Amino acid sequence: MIETFAALLFAHVLADFVLQTGWMVANKRAPAAMLSHIAVVFVTAAATIGTLHPILLGLAGAHLLIDTLKTFSGRRGLIPFLADQAAHLASLAALARLAPDLWDGGQWSGLTAAPACFALAAGLILATRAGGFAVGFLMEPWAPDMPVGLLGAGRAIGMLERGLVFILVMTGQTGAIGFLIAAKSVLRFGAVGDDRKISEYVIVGTLASFGWGIVTAILTLSLLTYLPPLGIPDLPP
Repeated sequence: MIETFAALLFAHVLADFVLQTGWMVANKRAPAAMLSHIAVVFVTAAATIGTLHPILLGLAGAHLLIDTLKTFSGRRGLIPFLADQAAHLASLAALARLAPDLWDGGQWSGLTAAPACFALAAGLILATRAGGFAVGFLMEPWAPDMPVGLLGAGRAIGMLERGLVFILVMTGQTGAIGFLIAAKSVLRFGAVGDDRKISEYVIVGTLASFGWGIVTAILTLSLLTYLPPLGIPDLPP
């Protein structure tokens, strides 16, 4: 069952945060865009599981229902985003429970390390890409009052720092996170000077970004404890 969930989780984050195009997001009220996204959901699930099992159509249908409710509710922000992802995760868990042997019947079941690889990849995507949306929604109310920097630079910085935090936690090097925070503080606060508004914006955004990366890594480690090991030797402390 847990191998099935890990594979479906990887498929979900691929479909939602990597393969979902800007056109799909902007035009989800149009049937063509919505159905294109759902087709990607089905194909990625079938590819990661390694089978075209009919139950995956049920997963695609659940994804369609959840996305339709969110799209036509007209709500946006951190809470709707988290609620949407929680509903998707619940549907993945429900399918894994209904068809616990789905992974065992797929083409990749002989690759014992594959589920752990899927879990790691899913965790990294959730830390970087999904974290960008979550932190962006959190900071959205204050964003209009902030000065504009290099195009896309803030997004790239956020992805890099969450990715580094994720890797540090996964490798047991949590003490290095403090140095990462200190380095960013020196670089950013030297630029903002005595502007309290910008300083507070940077503090909130940094803590949210680092916190998301840490929590995502901890949850990924928890999932890995239930999966066959990768067989990679432990790093020295």
